[in-house]
Amino acid sequence: MFMATPWWPTNRGKMMLGLERRVRKPSALAFCGALLAASAVGLSAYASHAVSDPLAQSHLETAALYAFGHGAVLAILGPASLNAAGRTALYVLLLGVLLFSGSVAGGALGWWPTRLAPAGGTALMAGWLLLAFSALRR
Repeated sequence: MFMATPWWPTNRGKMMLGLERRVRKPSALAFCGALLAASAVGLSAYASHAVSDPLAQSHLETAALYAFGHGAVLAILGPASLNAAGRTALYVLLLGVLLFSGSVAGGALGWWPTRLAPAGGTALMAGWLLLAFSALRR
C-alpha cells in the first residue's frame, strides 16, 4: 500500500518550512522607541502648524529630530540580542533622548527649564560610545 508523505513538515509547532520558529519576547526598548518616534511626528506637526515663534519652532523641530532618530534606533535594536554593554547602551540612549528632547521641547513650550538638556546630550554621547564599544566585544 502506498502512503503519501505530506510536503509540509509534520511538526508544525517547532518547524515552519524547515526553519525553526523563534519565540520573541516583548521588548520594552522597542516599545519606547516606537512611542518616541510617534510622538516626534506629532511634535513636528505641532511645531509646523501651531507655533508661530520661529525660535520655538526651531527648538521643537530639534527635539523632534532627536526623538525620532533615537526612537527608530531603539525600535530596531531593542528586540536584538545584544550583549550586556549593548543593552545598557540602549537604556542610556533612552534616558538621554528623554532628558534632551524633553527639556528642549518643554523649554520651547515655555513651561520647562532647559537645564536638563546638557545632561541628556551627554547621556546620548555616552550611549553611542558604549554601543560602539559593545559592537567590538561581540
